[in-house]
Amino acid sequence: MLEIDRLERKLARQPRLAERIFTDGERAYAAARPRPARHLAARFCAKEAVAKALGVSAWSFRDVEVVAAGGPPRVRLCGKLADRSRELEVEPVISLTHTRTTAGATALLRRVRRASHRG
Repeated sequence: MLEIDRLERKLARQPRLAERIFTDGERAYAAARPRPARHLAARFCAKEAVAKALGVSAWSFRDVEVVAAGGPPRVRLCGKLADRSRELEVEPVISLTHTRTTAGATALLRRVRRASHRG
């Protein structure tokens, strides 16, 4: 959970922070909405939730990208988080939410089914 105003104030004080935390696609998605910080706050929460679910403590925020393309939001991983996801044979599934004042996200790990080779 994150107070949206808190993120808005932080981004106003440190404009380059958005570039360090959010991908180009995430920033573009938010910029096309009436209150961009609401959508960025939910994505911030999702990034933290995914890292926690995967059990990774040292990671880059840009290693998690929340993608919303005509359906429920999904996650694209790279770096340490992608490595950990492959190692555990899981993929994160997220849910985002926000009110006027607060944003939040949850992340669950879904087991990836391996293709069986029958010969």
